Amino acid sequence: MNVHNLRGKNWTARKIDQTYILSIADKSSIVDTLTDFLMVQKIVAGEITGIGATNEATLRFFDPDTKNYIDKTFTEQMEISNLSGNISEVGGKPMLHLHVTLGKSDYSALAGHLFDAKIRGAGEFFITAINNKVIKVKNEDIGLNFYDFENNV
Repeated sequence: MNVHNLRGKNWTARKIDQTYILSIADKSSIVDTLTDFLMVQKIVAGEITGIGATNEATLRFFDPDTKNYIDKTFTEQMEISNLSGNISEVGGKPMLHLHVTLGKSDYSALAGHLFDAKIRGAGEFFITAINNKVIKVKNEDIGLNFYDFENNV
């Protein structure tokens, strides 16, 4: 087993083979920190899962009629009961596609595409890297990015 401890801007991690266990520092942006982690570790594709807490999260909901996202920000202490997503490449840059379920203090839940959130408390993530590019290309008819397996090498 190949194990390494890693440290970066607003994150610490342990690499075990192709899996990373990542902790994001309190008050840090999830998207900015994950993006920094991916760039430093040169991860081009993979899967992300996570849990933790936030006090500011912006969720997005895609409207297929307008081909635009509708954003809504929530500013209260919430549990990140599930964050899941993938890592791919769009236009030569890493792309995070994240969805999240947030638990509120009244035990109701919010869910949607995660635009960003700030950790407030703990942020614990697992990232499984794939040693191959996975490229997405925008489908203009639908307005979303889709995997382009024909041009992936």
